[in-house]
Amino acid sequence: MESSDGRHESADERADRRWNELLQEVRVIQTGMQILFGFLLTVVFMPRFVTLGQTDKTIYVVTVLLGAATTGALIGPVTLHRLVTGRRIKPETVLWASRMTLAGAVLLLATVTSVLLLILRVAMHNSAVPWIVVALVAWFLLCWFALPAWARHRNSHEKGRGKNRVARSKSR
Repeated sequence: MESSDGRHESADERADRRWNELLQEVRVIQTGMQILFGFLLTVVFMPRFVTLGQTDKTIYVVTVLLGAATTGALIGPVTLHRLVTGRRIKPETVLWASRMTLAGAVLLLATVTSVLLLILRVAMHNSAVPWIVVALVAWFLLCWFALPAWARHRNSHEKGRGKNRVARSKSR
């Protein structure tokens, strides 16, 4: 059976392939998040933490909460899979796990933004900090979301043109 992406695989084979691809993606993003979150959890125990102003302490708390939410979203696909294994709902599992992973990526963007804001505020103490953070967030948005969305749109647009050409040539 040929799927819409030109592969010859059954629905179960496609779900297995997509699950394996998703698992590899989650491993990459989860590792980075675990390192970041582990670092965040130690900051409060550093001697300098007590000298931070209330704004920086608030940013820190928000950052830790975002880190916890990100961790939850990125671990979610694994527990989802474990709890529904053997129920013959792998295509649905892959869909929900994919959604959780995308939510985790969005939360990771928020966490990294908050971390950058906190660290640069403490390190630089100047008015350029928000602009630097905005520039970096724009870069992340471009790399993580805009470029993939553009590639997806371009690919679907080109496939549509290819189908139109095939249809026109068959009608001649």
